[in-house]
Amino acid sequence: MATSIVKVLGTQASPFANRVLIALNVKSVDYEFIQEDMSNKSELLLKSNPVHKKIPVLIHGDNTICESLVIVQYIDETWTNGPSILPSNPLDRAIARFWVAYIDDKWLPLMSDLGKAQGEEAKLEVQEKLQEALVPLEEAFVKCSKGKSFFGGDNIGYIDITLGCILGWIKAIKIMLGIEIFNVTKTPGLVNWGDRFLEDKFVKGAMLEPEKLVEILKLHLAKREANNAN
Repeated sequence: MATSIVKVLGTQASPFANRVLIALNVKSVDYEFIQEDMSNKSELLLKSNPVHKKIPVLIHGDNTICESLVIVQYIDETWTNGPSILPSNPLDRAIARFWVAYIDDKWLPLMSDLGKAQGEEAKLEVQEKLQEALVPLEEAFVKCSKGKSFFGGDNIGYIDITLGCILGWIKAIKIMLGIEIFNVTKTPGLVNWGDRFLEDKFVKGAMLEPEKLVEILKLHLAKREANNAN
């Protein structure tokens, strides 16, 4: 089964699709990446994820798996010959899942709030919340990494992939809006971790460069302004 053809439906600008691509790279799995147009969803996407009709979707042989974190866990459990993504120790595994849930349930929604914020004062308020919400993750990094490069130790793991997938957008937001989210004073460990993550061999090529994301962000903001004008 592990040798069956692997396809990924997504967009390279999607941090959630990036999670899947990075996980496949960690396991050295060859795959076909199928770029989706989310304004005109393909029949393959609608058939593969009829419940949510969202990306990413992993197609492995005759099976389809949806939701980025579910897919990452599936990849880790299916291709066991590569480096482990989730820790093997049950306690460490539970801790990793806790912080991954924190990122998706508590921190990422603030990124969405930043995108919706209107006016400088509102943006600064969300920026402060984002920075404060990273402080517990700074502490978690110190404990999980045990002095090594990543949450996962010597190699990127489950927490690294979950949080790291948004780093390109964080850099794009800083370039475009001048808003700094990873603060060297409040979270110096995460700042250095982020630089290492983006330079990792499994990450390069899986994520768009921040400059490309800036172009996408400009188009999104222009479209939102046009809609607001109407």
